[in-house]
Amino acid sequence: MNQIAPKIIRQIFVLLLILLIGGLIFKEMVFYFSGVLGAITLYVLLHKPMTFLVARKWHPNLAAATLMFASVLAILLPISGAILMLGNKINKAVKNSEKVVAAFKTQLQNFENQFGYDLTSQIDASAVSEWLSKNLQGLVGSTFNIFIAVSIMYFLLFYMLTNHKKLRESLFAYIPISDENLKIIGSETREMVRANALGIPLVAIAQGIVALIGFLIFGIENSFFWAVIVSIGSMIPFVGNLLGTIPVFILSLSSGHTFQAWSILLYGIIIVGSTDNLIRLYVLQKLDNVHPLITLIGIIVGIPLFGFIGLIFGPLLISLFLIIVRIYKKEFGS
Repeated sequence: MNQIAPKIIRQIFVLLLILLIGGLIFKEMVFYFSGVLGAITLYVLLHKPMTFLVARKWHPNLAAATLMFASVLAILLPISGAILMLGNKINKAVKNSEKVVAAFKTQLQNFENQFGYDLTSQIDASAVSEWLSKNLQGLVGSTFNIFIAVSIMYFLLFYMLTNHKKLRESLFAYIPISDENLKIIGSETREMVRANALGIPLVAIAQGIVALIGFLIFGIENSFFWAVIVSIGSMIPFVGNLLGTIPVFILSLSSGHTFQAWSILLYGIIIVGSTDNLIRLYVLQKLDNVHPLITLIGIIVGIPLFGFIGLIFGPLLISLFLIIVRIYKKEFGS
């Protein structure tokens, strides 16, 4: 009768113990995991400036603190402002959603009279309002969770910037992957981070600026807010600037500004849409081009996990998962 070697039993027990404790830790940390991803992202972006400052005889703590403060001014404050503005507008939109849907139904009736097909009876304004209340407000996320995630992000970032050599040694010591494959993970992660954290937001901001010009030309109310919505839509494949253009079109049409409505719709489809393709062609080719499916799946996963910031961290998480799968195949596939 064959018996399992005691060494294998002990190994399986230790692995199960690692999975159990690791699972418990991950379960409690999952809401703040965006802080870990944020620290990795900022570390990749700030590593070269940190090395430059230290080479200029800056104390590591002072250099790290300076770069972290600069990241707050350049990244955290604009994102926080956008989230607050979006939250206020979403609350107003939820309160007035039934009025907007009713106005849209009125406009739709004009088309029904021409084509003889009934659509408005199928639209329930209260049901649409309830759906908006549940789904749109969840996009902004919890203030407390965001505060904890940001605190974790900057705590980790400070350690990563000032103790990167010890961090590297720890990763090589604890992660059960060969040194060669760890280097591959590090290299590909850096490329993915640059593409997600630089390329996607740059394209979104550029498209938002182009949309803002059109909104100002055609006298759209709350132009800056809708430009932010266009920027957010630009990060989502197969949605793009229509996330901001279509609501502006509907609101303008329901207010009786027919020329303004159709003008901004055509501007969004033709001008903003074409500039989006041009910007992506030049910006993302300079970086590591991310497949649209990775971005789409990342956003679907990222927003429920991380909230608004999941637009960036979701694709990063999917990219990191695919890198690890490739490493596993390379190391154990044979």
